[in-house]
Amino acid sequence: MFSRLPSRVMITLKKALFLLVFAVALLPYNAWQSMQSSGHWDLYAWWPLFVIFGILPIVDHLVGTDASNPSESEVKLLSGQRWYAFLTLMAVPAQLAVLAFGAWVFANTAQFSLAGQVGWILSCGIVSAILSINVGHELIHRRSRLERSAGGLLYASVCYAGFKVEHVRGHHVTVSTPEDASSSRYGQSLYHFLPRAYLHNVRNAWKLEAVRLSRLGLPALHWRNELIWWNAVSVGFALTAFEMFGWAGLAFYLGVSWMSFTTLEIINYVEHYGLHRRKLANGRYERTTPAHSWNSNYLVTNMGLFHLQRHSDHHAFPSRRYQVLRHYDGAPQLPTGYAGMYVLALIPPLWFRVMNPRVRAYYEGEEWQLSAKDFEQSVQAGDGSARAA
Repeated sequence: MFSRLPSRVMITLKKALFLLVFAVALLPYNAWQSMQSSGHWDLYAWWPLFVIFGILPIVDHLVGTDASNPSESEVKLLSGQRWYAFLTLMAVPAQLAVLAFGAWVFANTAQFSLAGQVGWILSCGIVSAILSINVGHELIHRRSRLERSAGGLLYASVCYAGFKVEHVRGHHVTVSTPEDASSSRYGQSLYHFLPRAYLHNVRNAWKLEAVRLSRLGLPALHWRNELIWWNAVSVGFALTAFEMFGWAGLAFYLGVSWMSFTTLEIINYVEHYGLHRRKLANGRYERTTPAHSWNSNYLVTNMGLFHLQRHSDHHAFPSRRYQVLRHYDGAPQLPTGYAGMYVLALIPPLWFRVMNPRVRAYYEGEEWQLSAKDFEQSVQAGDGSARAA
C-alpha cells in the first residue's frame, strides 16, 4: 500500500501519522466507555492489550512496510522542525493523564473481579510503556535540557529513572557485547534475560553516575546525583497515588510501573537478540553499525512508536531524531513489528523457532558469533571478522 509511494510523499504523510501514539493513549478511555455501555467490565479491561497485541500485528501486515528514507537535504530540514519535538513533549501530559485516569477507574470500579483488575493494570501499563518508555527513549538522547528532563520525568513516572543514565552512558557503549545485560544472547530465553537486565540497569546506572561525580571530585551521594532526584520523583508519584486513591491507587501505580519497565526490557531483548560486535586486536570492540540491531520497517507500529523500530540506524547514529531515522535493507530484519515480536518473546519455543534460523542465516560462515562463549573463544584465537552492514 504505502510502500509504493514516493519517499517525499511518505515523509509528508508521516508528519501526521506520528499522531497515532496519541490514539494509543486514548485506548483506556475507549475501554472504559465500552465497559459502561456494555456492562462487560472485566472483558473490556483487557481491550487495550487485545488491540495492541491482537489487532495491531494483523494491521501491520495488511498495511505493509515503509520504504521511505530522507535524503541528506531532507534530514537537515526535518531535524530542525519543531513539530516533531512538540509531539514527543506532549507525551508527558498524555502519560500523566493515563496514570491519573487509570488509577481513578481502578480505585472506583466495584464491578471489576480480580481478572478485571489485572487486565486493567496490564492494559494501562502497556499504554504507559508506549508513552513513557518509548517517548522517554527519544527524549533522553536529545541535547535540549528541556527534552532530556522530560525524558527523565517519563522514566521516573514508571519507577525506572536509572534507564536515563544507563541507556545513554552504558547500553550505547557496550551494546551487542557480553558486557551489556540489555543485549540478549543467542539461545537465551526472555525469562533468563529479564532478571539480569533488571538488576544490571539499576546497579549500572548508580555506578555510572558515581563515576561522573568522581570526575568532578564529588561523592556518589551528593545532591548533584541526578538519580537521587529522579527516584525522589518516583516516590512522589507513589505517594500521590496513595494520597488520592488509597492502597488501590498505590497498587495500580506500582503494577503499571512494573508492566512499563518490563515492556522496556522485553523490547531490549528483541532489539539485539543474538547479535555481536567483534573485539579488535587492541581490546576494544568494533564500532556499532546497523548490523548490530534488529530492524523492523512495518509502518503502523513504527508510527505508533516514533520510528523506534528503525533501531539499526538509531544505534549507528544515536543523535538522529526519530523523524529522520532510516531503514537499512542490509541490517538484520525482524519478521514483524514490535507488537508481534513482543508476543513471540513471551513464548520461548516459538521465539527460538522463528528467530534462531534468522540469526544463523545472518551469521552464515561466521557461526562463531552465535554465542557469547564461542564469540569470546574466537576473539582469543583471532578468528573471523564481523559482518559489515
